Amino acid sequence: MCLFTRSRGEDPLLRHGESVPPIEEVAAVTQRLAVLLSAGVSPVSAWGYLLPTSGGPPATTSRTVPRAGSPAAGGAETATTGILRAAARAAARGDSVADAIAGQARGETESAWRGLAAAWQVATQAGAPLAGCLRELAASLRDLAQVQRDLEVALAAPRATARLVMVLPVIGILFGSLMGFDSVHTLFATVPGLLCLAGGGVLMAAAAGWSRALVHRAAPTELTPGLRLELMAIAMSGGGSIDRSRAFVHAAAERYAIGSGAESEDDPIERVLDLSTRAGVPAAELLRSEAEQVRRDARSAGQRRAGTLSVTLMLPLGLCILPAFMLVGVVPLLISVLSSTLATF
Repeated sequence: MCLFTRSRGEDPLLRHGESVPPIEEVAAVTQRLAVLLSAGVSPVSAWGYLLPTSGGPPATTSRTVPRAGSPAAGGAETATTGILRAAARAAARGDSVADAIAGQARGETESAWRGLAAAWQVATQAGAPLAGCLRELAASLRDLAQVQRDLEVALAAPRATARLVMVLPVIGILFGSLMGFDSVHTLFATVPGLLCLAGGGVLMAAAAGWSRALVHRAAPTELTPGLRLELMAIAMSGGGSIDRSRAFVHAAAERYAIGSGAESEDDPIERVLDLSTRAGVPAAELLRSEAEQVRRDARSAGQRRAGTLSVTLMLPLGLCILPAFMLVGVVPLLISVLSSTLATF
């Protein structure tokens, strides 16, 4: 995952500005859907109410939903608005809302939107209440957004130091010029200076790649932990049999690329269902409890990775960026001093 909205070649240590994790938007939409459905709003109307350009639910015909190319759906439309508009249009027409969501999902939040689509699909097929699952999914997405913020905090100190170090060579060159040493000429017009400049550039590029690799390694790899357990709980809440519920979940997982979609002896769903059968208790609550445990584990793992990242990011700073500063800011000044000193003899 890339954690934050940035170009692939951008150095995490030098990126400016703060950004809200994009997954927060998915969590907000999911939470609002849960609240509207809990309040008795119909699913068709709920999507219409979420549209930023609509003051109410769409009518039962597709003409009431703005079409692509209209001013409301123009180039300024965000990705989230596009998904909401597609879902509202599908709901108004009686088409599959889940397919509409998945069809519009793109970028780093794609798996989160697909998780919402899968939950909607399973609940629709099983005839189960959806609001509770949407609340749990929203909480899970917000936990992951907090992990992304923790990673951003871990980047703050190395990023500030890197910016300062990148300014110091300019200060060093200006300082040398004020003292009467031609550091600029030494850096750009002599062989030793060009070698220092090339070495500094290589070290900065290495620091950028190293930092990106560390951030990528610390990022959460699963945006919807425990979702398959939640999907099974939704399906079971509809009153269907275990086999029928399992079929709904498997179909949704395959259709919307949720998890691996494969059965195994260590499948947590099978473990919970076996416990439910042996204990003679409803499976839905056990499944939700297991899903919550999976989310807690994912949250704790993300916090540990963020804490480790704040330390490991000092490695490219100390081994690449600081030596690059020495090559670009200090060595040319020393060469200029030595050249001027030797020239006087």
